[in-house]
Amino acid sequence: MTVQARAPIHPEDLALVQDWFRKLAEHVRAVDFAPARPLFAEDFIAFGTYNDFVSGRDHAENNQWRKVWPTIDGFTWRLDGVQAVVSPDRRHATGMAVWDSTGYREDGTPFDRLGRATVTFARETVGDPWVATHTHMSLFRGTPDVSHGRKPSRS
Repeated sequence: MTVQARAPIHPEDLALVQDWFRKLAEHVRAVDFAPARPLFAEDFIAFGTYNDFVSGRDHAENNQWRKVWPTIDGFTWRLDGVQAVVSPDRRHATGMAVWDSTGYREDGTPFDRLGRATVTFARETVGDPWVATHTHMSLFRGTPDVSHGRKPSRS
């Protein structure tokens, strides 16, 4: 077998990767942490804004998500541009996407807060929703790394 990064993937697998990104964006926009938790493995590992590595969903929520989600608006993935690499057994995948959002300077003026992410996924059975096992999210160059908006959280 020749390994290929751009090997054809089953359309359902890509659709479920896109669905994961869509669901996460809905929770970020709503600042609703509790329903976002099942999108991530309890012990997932992330590269963090505030820590080199973030181990575990609870740690990520308390030390990453709660510091970012309430400070931004309009978080949306460019779903038509989502890329994915899926393992031959269709139980592991890597998804890549670009997002758009609005951040706020200390004086309240908005700025475009654009970025990108690589997310690794796993699932027990083909056809199940993807669960993130690793995330790496980063802002595009020149984007301020802190937003000063303030929204209440739902959960």
